[in-house]
Amino acid sequence: MSIDIPLDNLSVAEKVQLLERVWENLCRQTGNVRSPDWHKAVLAERRRRLESGEAIVSSWADAKDRLMKLGK
Repeated sequence: MSIDIPLDNLSVAEKVQLLERVWENLCRQTGNVRSPDWHKAVLAERRRRLESGEAIVSSWADAKDRLMKLGK
């Protein structure tokens, strides 16, 4: 199945809203969803960067606010 969404015609705010709706829907799904094997390596690298102080985290609210400002 192919879904054609006119992403180039959407504002940043609309794209964020679209992502939120998809994520909310995915969170309601139950079943056996397995992460790809490469996720383990990515998560390990992210943990290493956090523990070493190379990376910082933001709340979703802060990240969303920064994204919305980019679209203005």
